[in-house]
Amino acid sequence: MRKKNGRRARKKRRKLEFRDTVVQSVTLSHEPQFVALRRWLQQRGFSSKLLVPAHFSDTGRGLMTLEPIKAGALLISLPEKCLLTTSTVLRSYIGEYMKRWKPPIAPLLALCTFLISERHFGQLAEWKPYIDVLPQKYTCPAYFSDEVIEVLPGNMRDKALEQRAKVQELQTSSLGFFSSLQPLFSQPVDGVFTYDALRWAWCSVNTRTVYMEHPPSPYLSMERNVYALAPYLDLLNHCPAVQVEAGFSQGSYEIGSVQGCNRFQQAFICYGPHDNQRLLLEYGFVATGNPHSVVYVDQGVLWQCISTTDRNQLAQKLLFLKNNDFLENLTLSLDGPSWRLMTALRLLSLKLEQYHLWKSVLQGAVVSQDREEWCVEAALRICHNLIDDNARALDKISQLTENADASLTEQLAVVEHLQGEEQGILGFNLEVLQRLKNKFCHVHGTEYQTFPV
Repeated sequence: MRKKNGRRARKKRRKLEFRDTVVQSVTLSHEPQFVALRRWLQQRGFSSKLLVPAHFSDTGRGLMTLEPIKAGALLISLPEKCLLTTSTVLRSYIGEYMKRWKPPIAPLLALCTFLISERHFGQLAEWKPYIDVLPQKYTCPAYFSDEVIEVLPGNMRDKALEQRAKVQELQTSSLGFFSSLQPLFSQPVDGVFTYDALRWAWCSVNTRTVYMEHPPSPYLSMERNVYALAPYLDLLNHCPAVQVEAGFSQGSYEIGSVQGCNRFQQAFICYGPHDNQRLLLEYGFVATGNPHSVVYVDQGVLWQCISTTDRNQLAQKLLFLKNNDFLENLTLSLDGPSWRLMTALRLLSLKLEQYHLWKSVLQGAVVSQDREEWCVEAALRICHNLIDDNARALDKISQLTENADASLTEQLAVVEHLQGEEQGILGFNLEVLQRLKNKFCHVHGTEYQTFPV
């Protein structure tokens, strides 16, 4: 058969490739739950028709523009009456029970309790149109099983377990308060305020609220009260490259677009300069090509990768780094190894007779040529170690996905995305460090050697 390499074949291939890379979108504005939400919000003073809900092939649900948005123009304005805050909760049917409970509950628990109650009451709930468009499950670590947590990057596993434990502890410590709400329900409250229900509500609040400071209330604990659930507005997805201006103006929460947005494109906001691990922990997603993303190097990796014949000496050096706050935020990024990581390695590289130079190292001084070579070699070992861990995690994810149900598949997919992004960062750093190593080899004119501590 003749190979199709002609102009027509090439144009067809390019068209197919273009179609694969272009983001596809399907409007959701006709779906009953969004029709009901828009009608409910309009009754509360929301009138914008600039943004409509849509499903995008790259991010899932989001908001699409119907008209071009100019730089500096208003993106969305949501009247305060549409916001769900602790003030809303305290004014509701559940408010009197909260006011009577001692000691006062935390603002977060107040919002969670109200969301669970409204979801339970279904058709009778005032906030039903909003409850109906909230996700049924989330891909935050609070939902992760042990096998999913096991394939997270090493430094992130403890944080994931901590989040899961935090929700479990909140549920256990709130049982007495939940029992006080029994008069509101026809069925036992332990069947309403379950761990699954609280986990759903906790993730809804933590992933979807906008920042709004509230004055202290005598009916709530002294924990910071900065939560406001913003129906419709919370459909706006995160993009690290987007700049917006947000805040209250004339009784509404408004978001202005700094850069503008084209017609029929997804409108984004920026949640902040967060790396992908933080995005996954706090919001349950990963941003492709995130310029703020890093790979973390923890103490365990340092211990494994430092070449030394004296482990006691290494332990003393690590203790010195810890006491001087140099064991946190050691990272690799698309800018290469961080200053903190290389400074920590330089401190670890010091020989006994060089210890007095530690202040100079903290100020950016280079101790000697052989110590610099030692640091590059150590950084390379760290990089190889993390690459091996990353590859094992991706292989394990592939195995787990084969027999996974829909929920587990979704969780594994977001972790795989994170590991894939970190794989790219590690590969880039490996190239950077290898070039540095080759440069040293060229200077010496000999094969590279290992430098012990």
